[in-house]
Amino acid sequence: MPSPTSRYAQTAMATWTAPDGSVVRYLMRRFIPDAATMPLRQQVTVAPLDRPDLVAARTVGDALQWWRIADANTAVDPLDLTAVPGSTLRVPVAQFPLAP
Repeated sequence: MPSPTSRYAQTAMATWTAPDGSVVRYLMRRFIPDAATMPLRQQVTVAPLDRPDLVAARTVGDALQWWRIADANTAVDPLDLTAVPGSTLRVPVAQFPLAP
C-alpha cells in the first residue's frame, strides 16, 4: 500500500492469481490528471541549477512532492521541468494532505 503522500495513494490495487495459485497484488495504472483542471497555487521561474526536488521543497515545503509539479506541467520526465532556466512552472494546490 502506498503512503498517503505518494503519487500512487489514490491508485486502485488489483490482484492476479498465477497458475500455481499464488496471488500477486499490484497497483493499477496511474493516469496523469488533466493539468488544466488542477487549481494553481503559484507559478515559479526555473533558476539555473534547479532540480524538480528543489523546486518542490521551495514551493510546497516537501522535496518528495516534485511529482505534483510534474503532473501540473504534464511532464512525463521530471528532469524536463528544470531543463530550461527561465521557463515558468505551474505549482498546484495539494489535492490531498501532504503529511501522513
